[in-house]
Amino acid sequence: MAFGSGVILRYTGQAEQDAGTERTIMKMKLAEIARVVGATCATGDADSPTVTGVCFDTRQLQPGDLFIPLNGERDGHSFIPQAAAAGAAATFVAADHAPITTSLPMLVVPDPLTALQQLAQYYLLMKVNPKVVAITGSNGKTTTKDMTAAVLATQYHVVKTPDNYNNEIGVPMTILGMETNTEVLVLEMGMDRSGQLHHMSTLTEPDVAVITMIGEAHIEFFKTRDKIADAKLEITDGLKEDGTFIYNGDEPLLRERATAVPQQQKTFGLDPQNNLFAKDIESFETHTDFSLSKWPDLRFTIPVMGEYNVTNALAAILVGRRFHVKPEAIQSALAHFTITANRTQWLTGDAGEQLLSDVYNANPTAMKLVLRDFAGFPCTGRRIAVIGDMLELGDATAELHAGVADALAPEQIPVVYLYGSAVQALRDRLATTYPAEAVHYYPQDRQADLIADLQRTVRYDDIVLLKASHGLHLENVVDALVAGTHA
Repeated sequence: MAFGSGVILRYTGQAEQDAGTERTIMKMKLAEIARVVGATCATGDADSPTVTGVCFDTRQLQPGDLFIPLNGERDGHSFIPQAAAAGAAATFVAADHAPITTSLPMLVVPDPLTALQQLAQYYLLMKVNPKVVAITGSNGKTTTKDMTAAVLATQYHVVKTPDNYNNEIGVPMTILGMETNTEVLVLEMGMDRSGQLHHMSTLTEPDVAVITMIGEAHIEFFKTRDKIADAKLEITDGLKEDGTFIYNGDEPLLRERATAVPQQQKTFGLDPQNNLFAKDIESFETHTDFSLSKWPDLRFTIPVMGEYNVTNALAAILVGRRFHVKPEAIQSALAHFTITANRTQWLTGDAGEQLLSDVYNANPTAMKLVLRDFAGFPCTGRRIAVIGDMLELGDATAELHAGVADALAPEQIPVVYLYGSAVQALRDRLATTYPAEAVHYYPQDRQADLIADLQRTVRYDDIVLLKASHGLHLENVVDALVAGTHA
């Protein structure tokens, strides 16, 4: 990503619910920011400009923003002239780049990213001081974030992580985008290495920490699920002493490690040993129904498919109860929450076919769960699976891709399209169970051929599942099928 002109841009905050109040944005004097980050500032308090936002992409910069020159594909400092022209109030400058000629007030700091994080922590803890819910997991963290924010928004003024702002840059950007009247901040936290969640947790000091599940995501870097579990547990490192740790109790690796966490704990899952567990689950194409032994008179519905999404809902329910949201309000919120795009999202293709787009992320556990649900959906035509590579699986890549065959049967999903390089292992495994003409393989440089073949063969009465890691960009295939356009 080129952090002077990247794709993920400026976030000014968007509450889940307005709660009858006007939006109130961040306002800080530059001199105060200088004190917070330990920088020198040429202006005094009296004539110090007011900062009303932060931005690291000059194409999205608004007047009054503090420009953050981050290093990506290009050095963000090279975009300072554009930031000045767009009306920035000031800019950070790394000490090893100073002096820089600009009309903007400059705050010279050792590292702009570290300064951004320091500013975010100050704004979070000293200026707004909302309750913080931090959510992580190998799968389901975005959906759980969306569900949790919807539940809490029935009673509080809530801001949640937008899109995938879930790393060391996205978390502080989300914080600094909060309205000053925010009561609860719901943060999604991702990780691909040890220490990452520790850093974000200690920065935000959450009141509630949630782990959705432990899967194989990033096993290339961690080598074992045990080490993934160790890294996920870092989300509790900054948990307040009176905070609550909520986790998937069906996962033995989490139960073992939770014994070292001194804070209050609540578990969710499908096993009755959990504090909250689901029963009588019914999964349909566009929704899933379930009951809880805790409230036998209430039947819950979530507008997404799959048993695995029920466990995400259970996590959101526990968070809601931690904040005293009534069961009936939780029931209503879950029934109507809005899911982030491209996560088990149903769309209609140009030929009239139904598309199940789940192309934002993929790991072997999630892939098998989605395929097994998809295999049971009613269909007058054919069920067609379009499967792309799952990334960051390391030495286990071939084995884990081949293992997806366990969730594929020709009598349930008669046609399979494979896209990428790692899925060749799955192609080879399927050769023992599928007719040769039912499995279609495309290298990653042949996406246009994949699109053309799907458009030629998919019929109005088919249903099509598309799932892969985001790096395969199957969203392009989804878009082409919806629009009826060729690559």
